[in-house]
Amino acid sequence: VQLQASGGGLVQAGGSLRLSCAASGRTIDYTMGWFRQAPGKEREFVAAISWSGVRINYADSVKGRFTISRDNAKNTVYLQMSSLKPEDTAVYYCAARQGTYIRVTSGEYETWGQGTLVTVSS
Repeated sequence: VQLQASGGGLVQAGGSLRLSCAASGRTIDYTMGWFRQAPGKEREFVAAISWSGVRINYADSVKGRFTISRDNAKNTVYLQMSSLKPEDTAVYYCAARQGTYIRVTSGEYETWGQGTLVTVSS
């Protein structure tokens, strides 16, 4: 599996962006996640979704503002980000792990995309 993230950019506080993560290869039964890493900080969990979409988990910091979804026919996962804040500024990475259970630690994901930068100005 290979992952390609896109959709990052510069947006004003309160604005919205949608990130996409296109996967190549077999992703059946893969859980997909989004993580982010701000300058000088550790990589942190943002959201994850199981293959069926039944299981979804969000970090407390993004609940109610971000929505993760996936289109298995297109092998693509999305992260719709709304009400963006300057503290959401980071490089966002998509990741994949085999299995249907949500995990929030980066070490449990086997495959990573290259990252896309999101900058939120105040």
